[in-house]
Amino acid sequence: MSKSNKASKVFQLMIERDFCSQWMGIEPLLLEEGHCKIKMTVRKEMLNGYGILHGGIAYAFADSAFAFASNSYGRIAVSINGSMTYSSSSKLGDVLIAEAIALNVTYKTADFDVNVFNEETMEVCYRFRGTVYRKSEEIEV
Repeated sequence: MSKSNKASKVFQLMIERDFCSQWMGIEPLLLEEGHCKIKMTVRKEMLNGYGILHGGIAYAFADSAFAFASNSYGRIAVSINGSMTYSSSSKLGDVLIAEAIALNVTYKTADFDVNVFNEETMEVCYRFRGTVYRKSEEIEV
């Protein structure tokens, strides 16, 4: 099985049970081993009291890209650390792209960067960095 085919199969298995990512309306754009791009459109129910994307939703979106990329190797990976910088806000109707890229992958851990940017302006709105613990257990695809 090719690496991109494995990443796609892992994504399909995960998204079927990931009701939060489904609720966000996440669409895959690129699924490769250690690399993923996903897309979502900011909806009314995602806004905070100031009419901008709620920080928790922005974090969840980046975290989903992180999860899909870190599990794309075919081993179960679970987050042990994550932090986010909020550079600019997003508003109703904005289409956001989250791109997760592996920085360092060892047998037990892996580090990823996720940039979330506005599809129209290409401005990076949110920057996420996370670390996963990689279990020895394989994902059955």
